[in-house]
Amino acid sequence: MDNCIFCKIIKGDIPAKIVYEDDFAIAFLDISPCTEGHTVVIPKQHFEKFTDMDEEDAGKLFASVNKVAKAVEKALNLEGSNIGLNNGKAAGQEVPHVHVHIIPRKEGDNGGAIQSIVKTYPKTDNLEELKEKIKESVK
Repeated sequence: MDNCIFCKIIKGDIPAKIVYEDDFAIAFLDISPCTEGHTVVIPKQHFEKFTDMDEEDAGKLFASVNKVAKAVEKALNLEGSNIGLNNGKAAGQEVPHVHVHIIPRKEGDNGGAIQSIVKTYPKTDNLEELKEKIKESVK
């Protein structure tokens, strides 16, 4: 995509602090980090959303994420990290190109768990129905 900032980074049109690159993905430091060492991993091919990717490409992306997350934790002597992505604008995705955040964490950093992103307190008396709907939709 011509206007995609991440595609421009991949092409070298925009500079980035690249920490890893393979045939499928590239990883670089986030320019607006949540914590020191916040790293973003993206596929080199443009996919707007994670759910636009097939299973093979998703696997390749997360193989790279795994490798980079291990490196970030080792390099920064971390006690943990949050690894996640925002899938679509409603979920907070600001750049319409799949990207996975590796956010370094340390005890006492005042951060929360992934579950702290949103809390709508949905009803739970329909879990069986939801289970069946999702199972039927899995390809």
